Amino acid sequence: MSAIIEVPGPGANVAVQRKQRGWNQDRLAAGAGISKSLLGKIERGERPMTQGVAAALARALGMSLDELLGRTPVEADTESRLRSLNQAIRRFDLPREPEMTEADLRTGLAELVELRAKADLRAVLDALPELVSAATNHAHATGSPQTWAQVAEAYSTVYWLAARHRWMTLADLAVTKQKLAAQHADPVTLAIAARDEAGVHLNHGDFEDGLAVVERGLVQVEQSAPTGPDRSYALGILHLRGLTLAGRLKDRRTADQHIAKAWAVSEEFDRDVNRLGIHFGPQDTAVHVVATSGDLGRHDDAIDIMTGIERRRAEGRFWLPATRTSPLHMNIARSKLALGDRDGALEELEEAWSLAPQMANVHPTAQELLRVLTSLHKRSNPRLTKLAKRAKIQF
Repeated sequence: MSAIIEVPGPGANVAVQRKQRGWNQDRLAAGAGISKSLLGKIERGERPMTQGVAAALARALGMSLDELLGRTPVEADTESRLRSLNQAIRRFDLPREPEMTEADLRTGLAELVELRAKADLRAVLDALPELVSAATNHAHATGSPQTWAQVAEAYSTVYWLAARHRWMTLADLAVTKQKLAAQHADPVTLAIAARDEAGVHLNHGDFEDGLAVVERGLVQVEQSAPTGPDRSYALGILHLRGLTLAGRLKDRRTADQHIAKAWAVSEEFDRDVNRLGIHFGPQDTAVHVVATSGDLGRHDDAIDIMTGIERRRAEGRFWLPATRTSPLHMNIARSKLALGDRDGALEELEEAWSLAPQMANVHPTAQELLRVLTSLHKRSNPRLTKLAKRAKIQF
């Protein structure tokens, strides 16, 4: 049976896969190292499946994490764009004459960053094939570190797009090309490539391997990056990836180490820095710590941090884009649901959808929370019904 699921909520796929194998709940729970009670609640839609638990269940079932979570189906109009993108990627070592001027390429990449910030997934996919080709052709023609950094920038966005949809074959290919390009660029571009490589391990559920990539990347930055803001930025984005991976592992000690170092480095920035569409600074650190607090079961801490974020937002001192704020609201929804605040969880989920509907539609956390809320709700709720309709599920 295909691992692609039509109904939002990756937890819905667990029972399907378990029964397909003829397993009872005791066998799967023991294999995954979780309680039978938790497994039952996940399958019935009474409790959301976290990424860490999903990874354990996937390993027990002999599946990859993206298979269990459910890859986003490729629609007919998307398929042709993906073919064009894959063709551009295959030509990495077969350069042609540059088809864009250097100025047009810089403009196109800047616009791509804006589309990514808005979480406009369709527009990003539309733009990528031409920009990947143009950046690669220019890099081969000039051989300069700056043009190779542009190639790495384009491939970082390919990874970001593929990871959002859980198209992991494409994500794996993207980070391989990104790393090759980054080796001809500069230390910060190498750090971004390491961050994205660790992200692929995160998306696959290989959290320990991802942490090893982060540690290697940190050593490279310490050895090669000059002092100053670029070095701090490179260290910061790697610590953020590290705290996420450690949180998924439930490794509180390692998570707290990365959290402390990320906070310390973020204090060097008055406001968040955006390089190649990847942010770092005090605000994005707060967003990441909210998510990891939820992974570690520190839901009160997540709510407290969010209170500070909301205060800064009301004062006009919070300016992260939708691609960061939409997942923030998803993670606060998860913490509010864990604390028994269903109405609050629904409000946060509505905000996540409002900020970035395309992302919310494919994000496993948004899908899972909506599945649980619709399962738990026993009476008519027009707001929940409206949101479920947007997600195209029956309620």
